[in-house]
Amino acid sequence: MATDPGQVPAPLEILLTNDDGVYAPGLAALEHELRALGNVTVVAPATEQSGVGHSITFLSPLICKEVYRANRRRGWAVEGSPADCVKIGVFQFCPRRPDLVVSGINGGLNAGINVLYSGTVAAAIEGAFFGINSFAVSQEFDEQADHESAARMARRVIQQVLQQESSGPRLYNLNIPTAALQGAAELRVVPMSVERYGEQFIERRDPRGRTYYWAAPLKPDQPSQPNADLAALTQGYVTLTPLQYNMTDQATLRTMTQWRMELT
Repeated sequence: MATDPGQVPAPLEILLTNDDGVYAPGLAALEHELRALGNVTVVAPATEQSGVGHSITFLSPLICKEVYRANRRRGWAVEGSPADCVKIGVFQFCPRRPDLVVSGINGGLNAGINVLYSGTVAAAIEGAFFGINSFAVSQEFDEQADHESAARMARRVIQQVLQQESSGPRLYNLNIPTAALQGAAELRVVPMSVERYGEQFIERRDPRGRTYYWAAPLKPDQPSQPNADLAALTQGYVTLTPLQYNMTDQATLRTMTQWRMELT
C-alpha cells in the first residue's frame, strides 16, 4: 500500500463486518471513521454471533436483507456467521474486490486464546483467505464504551499499517483497553498469549431442579507471559498482533518427514 510521496492514494474499497450484529454501535462508529479512507460496504450478521468462531452456513440458504440509514443504503444484514458475511460480501455485495477487510469494533477484547473462538477474528481470517489485508478490532467491554474514540484510534492504526512496506496481504488483531481511551495511549506490537483462562463453570439449579452450568469468563490476575497481549492489555496498552491462519507446525513437520512409518 506504499505510495510515492507526491502521489495521492486511491480511495480504498473496504468491506466492514463484525460479530455483534449489523446494528451494533461499535460497527457504526468504525464505519464512520473508515469512510475517511474510502468506500465502505457493510455486510454484517443480522443478530449477534459472538463466539461462533469460523463457522459457515452451507446446509441452509443464506438470507440477506438490505439495511438503510435514512435514504442511504448502508449495507446488508446476513442471517449467518461473520465468516459468511465476508464470503458473500466479497463475491456478491462489494462494488469491486475489497482492498481491506475490517471486522469490529467488537464489544469485548479478543486476546489470548479467545482469538480461536472469536467470530470477530474469524471474519478477518476469512478476509485473509482471499489475500486481502484484514484487521480484527476489539474494545474492552464497558456499558458506557466510547466507541467513537476507539474507532478513531483503530482507523489511525490501520492507516499507518497500510502505509508500511509489505511483501503481501497480512492479518492483524487490534485490541483497545478502556484505560487507553482515558489517558495517553501507547501501542505495543506483541504476540498472542497462549495461556489458558476462562475455565470456570458455575453450577446452578433451574426451577425444575435440573442442573445447569454457566461458563464464567475469567482472566488471570497476573498473566504468565509478560511480553504477550494479555499482559500488555492489563497494563493499559493498545495491542497489535500479526496473525497467521496456517496451523501447520513447520518444525515438527520437518522432523516427521524423516520418520519411517508403515500402515501394514
